[in-house]
Order: sequence, then structure tokens, then C-alpha cells
Amino acid sequence: MATRTAAERREDARRAYDAYLADCPARRLLDRISDKWVTLLLSALADGPHRYSDLGRKVAGVSQKMLTQTLRGLERDGLVVRTVTPSVPVRVDYELTELGVSLLPVVRAIKEWADTHIEEVASAREAYDEAEASAR
Repeated sequence: MATRTAAERREDARRAYDAYLADCPARRLLDRISDKWVTLLLSALADGPHRYSDLGRKVAGVSQKMLTQTLRGLERDGLVVRTVTPSVPVRVDYELTELGVSLLPVVRAIKEWADTHIEEVASAREAYDEAEASAR
């Protein structure tokens, strides 16, 4: 068998990460970071550490279960760090890691796009719904 250079092995590994393939690790990561709660929590943590309860209040509509699951997933992915301070009651803070901070420009851009274009999207939806209703 022919030996391969390190550069060739790296190129093969790079090609193996194809988010269009269902079992690709990059696709699973895209699934995670495209979740609405992930986007909102990363944005909420952009200005510094927050306590669990503060995040629950800041991100309206998130249930305790989803908040916990999302924060655990973000911690597992290395985007958030959880700090427990022994006190009564116990204080738990969440903060972005360097990796999490590096994702902020993308998350902010998507959030700003949504804020800027929501009226256009709402108009398009309304027009679509009216056309669909007329077609029936």
C-alpha cells in the first residue's frame, strides 16, 4: 500500500466533512447551532456571564427543560462554560468560551437579519397564504 503524506490525509479528512451527508459531524453541529434557543442564548450571553434564572427571564418563552437541555448541549460542544459557586442557594453562572465568542458574529448577523427583514417576510407569508386560500 502506498504511503500518503500528512497533507493528503488532512485533505481526505476535510472532504469527509460534508454537511450535505446525513451522518456528517458537521451537519450535527449545524443542527445544534441553528436551533432557535441556541441562537437566542448565545446572543444573551454575548454581554457576559449570566445566572441560569437570568437567562430564563431574558429569553422569553424558553421552558426550564429546554433551557437546561440547550445549556448542557452548548457546554458539551465547548461553546459555554458553567461555573458553580458554592453558596446558599448554589449560584450557577454560564459564560461563553472563546469558541462560543467566535460564533457570535454569525449568530448576531442572523439575528440582525431577522430583525431587519421580519416585515418583508411577514408580507411574503401573508401574500402566500392569500394565494393558497384563493387556489382552494
